[in-house]
Amino acid sequence: MKLPRIVQDGVKLISGNIWAQAIAFAAYLILARIYTPQDFTVFNIFYSYIEVLVIVSTCKYELSIIVASTEREAAACSKLALRLNTLVSIALLLLIVILHFTPLAERILLLGDYFPIALMIPLMVFFCGTSRVYASLFNRFKQFGQIALSEVITSTAGVAAKILLAFSHILHGAGLPLGTVIGKMAGNINYLCLMRRLNLPKDISAQERRTAAARHRNFPLYNMPKELLNSFSYNLPFLWLALYFDKDPAVGLFGMALTFTFRPVNILNSAFEKLLFVRVAEKVRQGESIRKDISRFLLLLNATALPLFGLLFLCAEPLFSWLFGAKWTGIGYYIRCLLPWVFLALSATSISFLANVFNRQRGEFLFYVVMLLLRAAAVVYGIMAHDYPSSILFFSIASASVVMVLLVWYLGLVWRYEKKRQA
Repeated sequence: MKLPRIVQDGVKLISGNIWAQAIAFAAYLILARIYTPQDFTVFNIFYSYIEVLVIVSTCKYELSIIVASTEREAAACSKLALRLNTLVSIALLLLIVILHFTPLAERILLLGDYFPIALMIPLMVFFCGTSRVYASLFNRFKQFGQIALSEVITSTAGVAAKILLAFSHILHGAGLPLGTVIGKMAGNINYLCLMRRLNLPKDISAQERRTAAARHRNFPLYNMPKELLNSFSYNLPFLWLALYFDKDPAVGLFGMALTFTFRPVNILNSAFEKLLFVRVAEKVRQGESIRKDISRFLLLLNATALPLFGLLFLCAEPLFSWLFGAKWTGIGYYIRCLLPWVFLALSATSISFLANVFNRQRGEFLFYVVMLLLRAAAVVYGIMAHDYPSSILFFSIASASVVMVLLVWYLGLVWRYEKKRQA
């Protein structure tokens, strides 16, 4: 019996992500024993900068590739995003070098003693930006197997590099960030080797790029600020709190908890979004119903996730302390703080593309403004009370509350579309 196309595509994407996560999970059992919590603190701060800056590097134009009306327009959007990414990465490298030789360097994390790691930031931003553009192109043409393959290559190469670098006396301290850069570069090389299969038009003019930029201006006007707000506020515990608790092992514990809760879920969300985005966008363009696609997906997702999350909540402390060793005792508290937020985000983020499909980026942006304010309040409390654990608890509660309302708003967009379609 032949499976439906959406199921086949889903298997390709999810299986690739499962393999990538299985490799990363197995590696962390080793990495947690050969790197210290302080090493992970520096790495999480490094990666926090990446997650914020990569949004600026492409101005979110990679999302326009999927909704572009023709292949030429999609190619123009991809070339526009790639050029922006290159320019921003070069500008970022120059800025880091200039700041390093100013008195400000001592006050900015990664620009003082960790300057070699700071130099990896533009490289990582460049490779992450190009990877997002290539993934959107392959997503548009439904080449899900190639996306999954690149993710597995990225994970495998990154893990191998991190383990090997751990035994280097010179590069040990930079092993985690440098290994991540190497892994992302390997994934990009795979994409480049496969690009010919897409047969994209190459004679895209500057005028076509400008036209594409103007037509899809909502992505830099609304999606980019929204993503910046979300990413900045999401990374506040590292970007801001770490300035005040840089020697506190709690920062490393929270970073590891985040790694084993949110980042695997983010990768799954990315796969779900790729799978549904194209299908839902096509149905909306043709005026077809999308209610069953969304409702069935959410029901299956939550029915699967709820028992797993419940079990993890109960067993977090003994499980992860046993897996990582005694120096990671206390990680269970942070995992329990994060789990309700992660559970809600699993559904909300997977269908966040609905704001793009219905051109409601502006309304979505307001939710992220509120989230930023609530998260900042939690961080300020932590600094004033010098209480990192309580700050993380309030940070997670604030995030979960806004995500829950945002999920309802996404479902409201579907309800209004169905009502309008039947009118």
